[in-house]
Amino acid sequence: MSWEHELFALLDDLEGQAAAAWEADREAELADRARTEYGAVTLASRLMASRGHDVALVLPHLGRLEGRLSRVAEDWCLLGAAGQDWIVPLRAVTAVQGASGRSVPEVAWSPVDRLGLRAALRRVADAGERCVVHLVDGTRHEAHVERVGADFVECRDPAGRAVLVPYAGLVAVQSRED
Repeated sequence: MSWEHELFALLDDLEGQAAAAWEADREAELADRARTEYGAVTLASRLMASRGHDVALVLPHLGRLEGRLSRVAEDWCLLGAAGQDWIVPLRAVTAVQGASGRSVPEVAWSPVDRLGLRAALRRVADAGERCVVHLVDGTRHEAHVERVGADFVECRDPAGRAVLVPYAGLVAVQSRED
């Protein structure tokens, strides 16, 4: 083999090593970028991709609640389970099983999907239906949601007494048939 062929073989080998090193750096950079971008994914965006599917939510004092995820917003979701509707603030959820591996970024959400917990509770109040309000301490109140404040909901129990429930104390609102 001539010195020219040896030189080209050496240059080809060096070029291959450089390409492999560049590819390894690129893969590491892409993996790091993917980890960083995933840090911006919210629970709501994962649940949004799961809308219309069966999931299980684990809630304090209620345990595992299985049903069809019918609506998701930034801070709450609506789960249809055992013939009842459950409004669940996302901050009360301790675990989710069966969620999609995808997410839907907030920029792709409709304006209706951006409505907060207050809007959902106002809808319950407007309907005037009886419900069960589940609290973080494990207590529950059979009540009618009457009014919705900035950081609390006002319910009326069967005896006619007003019960004020701060959003921070709310685990779920469960529909009840009258």
